[in-house]
Amino acid sequence: MDTTLDRTAARWPRLAAYAAGAWSLLYGGLGLFWALGGPGFPFGAGDVPDARAESLLGDATAAGTAPVIAALGLAGALLSLVLARTRPRPWVRTAALAAAWGAAFTLVALVPDARIMTAVGYAPIFLVGLPFGWPDADYFALGFPWPVRNLLICVLGGLLWAAAALAFQRRTAGACESCGRSADRPATWTSPASAARWGRRAAYTAFVVPFFYSVVRWAWALKIPLFFSEGGIRWLHETGLAWAGAGLATFGALGGVLTLGLTQRWGERWPRWVLGLAGKRVPPAVPITSAALATVVLASAGTEALRIMHWSNPSEWLVNPMAYWPIWAAALGVATFGYYLRRRGRCRRCGLV
Repeated sequence: MDTTLDRTAARWPRLAAYAAGAWSLLYGGLGLFWALGGPGFPFGAGDVPDARAESLLGDATAAGTAPVIAALGLAGALLSLVLARTRPRPWVRTAALAAAWGAAFTLVALVPDARIMTAVGYAPIFLVGLPFGWPDADYFALGFPWPVRNLLICVLGGLLWAAAALAFQRRTAGACESCGRSADRPATWTSPASAARWGRRAAYTAFVVPFFYSVVRWAWALKIPLFFSEGGIRWLHETGLAWAGAGLATFGALGGVLTLGLTQRWGERWPRWVLGLAGKRVPPAVPITSAALATVVLASAGTEALRIMHWSNPSEWLVNPMAYWPIWAAALGVATFGYYLRRRGRCRRCGLV
């Protein structure tokens, strides 16, 4: 008898394409609304002024860009039908995959920027300090204005397009849509043993990288002008952001430590100090979902760093923690994928191991 999980495993590949198409149609409708003069265009002149210089769409206008958004939304809706309902010729398959994966990457990594990481990273700091009125700032006004909420909507669309592209790619290659395995093609680098080897290297990389950022922010909290001016340090302490930054650095370092769980036994069995759960099996969905979301957040920050960094001047980027965000994002993503391959077990749809 089919279980709920079995039915979900069987249905999500086709549903992903329709969901991506629905998102595209709705966001394209927003583009048409903005093109016709509706308020709320979130890019360019409609964005937060201080963020435009670092945004990919910092020069966008409603008159010039909104019609493009509307057209792309309609094209995405049509493309989703191709992904969901057809098995096209090889050249059409290649073009459809390029468009779908391109949409996913653009919406997840290129359109968003580091504000998503800032908003997510500072949320625990403000929640802890909320009863005490610290930091003295309006978190939602600073961290989640409409342009940032719009970036989160774009990330959601990108994730839907990634799921749709992955399912289509698997189906048209003759593999299981749910897990990607095929009885005709035995696993090589995706085998648990292989994933354990390359996943371990990626996890240790993702463990080390955030400590550079953490050391810098801790230094600022201690009034040490490491890679920063003394005037800037004074401003951070006057506003209270120095300690908020130290808290963010602590969470970053903690995240680096937790990344090791993707390769350690305590990432599969709860350690003894976890009251009530010690020794029990860690549900794979918990670390996979958490690490995958962290990877998505880091991806947008990392691509922004790639855009704005002066790479021709090593004296700038060698000492700038932002320069290492792309490595952090890539390493965490690879480590997460390796953990998934090690722990996915037998597919509920095709039965392959």
